[in-house]
Amino acid sequence: AETNANFTALVDVSASMNYRSDPEGVTKLDYARFLAASLLHFSRRQRDRVGLITFDADAVEWVPPAARHLDRALHLLTRIEAGAPGSLRPSMMTAAERLARRGVVALISDLYEEPDEVLSAVRLLRGRGHDLIVFHVLDRAEVEFPFEETAAFQDLETGVQLPIIPEKLREAYLEQMKAHRSALADAFSGDGVDYVPLQTDQPLDLALFRYLTIREKKARGR
Repeated sequence: AETNANFTALVDVSASMNYRSDPEGVTKLDYARFLAASLLHFSRRQRDRVGLITFDADAVEWVPPAARHLDRALHLLTRIEAGAPGSLRPSMMTAAERLARRGVVALISDLYEEPDEVLSAVRLLRGRGHDLIVFHVLDRAEVEFPFEETAAFQDLETGVQLPIIPEKLREAYLEQMKAHRSALADAFSGDGVDYVPLQTDQPLDLALFRYLTIREKKARGR
């Protein structure tokens, strides 16, 4: 009872979340779906009021935090689809307006924007006093760039296609990806935001353990 809180999962349903490199694996959206459902379940077991917001270029659907909204939020997760281009700032602005009461917020996204833009968007929630946990969900291929054959690579957000020779771009791509993730980690740390990088081929145990550990530490701090 001492740690009751509002818990809200913010799930990115923009087009890039549809990606998966392994035909037998899961998309980033499915991974986010499973993760959000687990977090909502754990939070409700801790007697938190739970809610859900899905977003792309703005908030798409909203289940306000309440003690009896777990089933409603889980039902929404079963039918979410990705397809529209995304934009974090307007989405987080809408979320901040709707989440008037301070609580715990889990942002689940591939953070498909520049680090400065991501941080600016996240600060809209952090500035309202929310305890914020960011789960950065990526496919292993996005992290390791294992491609070998020349092909047309398509941006799922814009539809633009570019002919790519992986061998010539691999080193530069890996450096940029590493820099992107490091910049996010440093920026979030400086703002008191918990950052959890994840890959869709990893078990959910890692994410759930990090979440429960963070909640425990915050409860002790109170």
